[in-house]
Amino acid sequence: MIPRSLTLGVWLLLAAALVVDAAPVSAADRYALVITGASGGSPYKERYDAWRETLVKTFEQTFHYPADHIVVLAEEASETIRQATRENVRAVVGELRARLGQDDTLTVVLIGHGSSAGGDAAKFNLVGPDLTAAEWGALCRDLPGQLVFVNTSSGSFPFVEALSGRNHIVITANDSAAQQFETVFPEYFIETLAGTSADTDKDGRVSVWELFVAVADRVKRYYQENGQLATERPLLDDNGDGIGREFDEPGPDGVLSRVAYFETAPEMAGTGDPERTALMRRRAQVLNDFEQLRAKKAQLPTAAYEDALEALLLELARIDRRLRAGS
Repeated sequence: MIPRSLTLGVWLLLAAALVVDAAPVSAADRYALVITGASGGSPYKERYDAWRETLVKTFEQTFHYPADHIVVLAEEASETIRQATRENVRAVVGELRARLGQDDTLTVVLIGHGSSAGGDAAKFNLVGPDLTAAEWGALCRDLPGQLVFVNTSSGSFPFVEALSGRNHIVITANDSAAQQFETVFPEYFIETLAGTSADTDKDGRVSVWELFVAVADRVKRYYQENGQLATERPLLDDNGDGIGREFDEPGPDGVLSRVAYFETAPEMAGTGDPERTALMRRRAQVLNDFEQLRAKKAQLPTAAYEDALEALLLELARIDRRLRAGS
């Protein structure tokens, strides 16, 4: 047991000295759930269908997701696509929950119309009755592994708080429930993901943070170049506080999303060691937990705070030892 009177710096040194090897990191699987909801007719239907097809093709051909790891719901059902109803959404998320492992990543992308009556009552429009932001949050709570949840629709802002949580990365097209206009975000999101411009560090991989920055920057420039007042400001939350940040504003978010990747082909990812990526992701989670603990310090008994801090420092030391051993 580490004495409670030690300073943080000494704690870190002792944590490194007391470290033991962590459990092996298993290979991670990647899954995608792509949903285009009720369109309201032409021309939205044609647009949403085209975006959905491009996005699915990108997951399959650019990022090499196995076909059975991509689930699609749409306004109209087909042999391979289920209709985007609330019952089917619940069923599909339940099926994915049973398949996901602790090191896996599920990316959910919503394309379509949204509405917001304020707070958890915000909705993404499905065929028939909708699911509210609160219902989406409950549905995705405690999913194994990592969740990347992208709501590209209008009225998406309340989804930041509703979907926020540990190991969750949440992206919305706007930063206010009052923003009910049709968004340009989904077009730029899909175009950027399908291209190569988001890989700003040129390591052969695209992180969620890189994608968010590239898309949000394009959205901002769209309004500037058209001389319009910006009606959407994309947000990203990945530290579980339910607040989110814009790409060009300071904030604590961005740690986890920087080490969450849309992997490219193996020959392109020269630094794409799956075990190292998993360790970096776990390290980001620990750092996020550390920041959350610091924020709650005044509310916790001293002993509880220091016990939690000790556990996080030991875990961080274990991860850093393994990262150094593999470098």
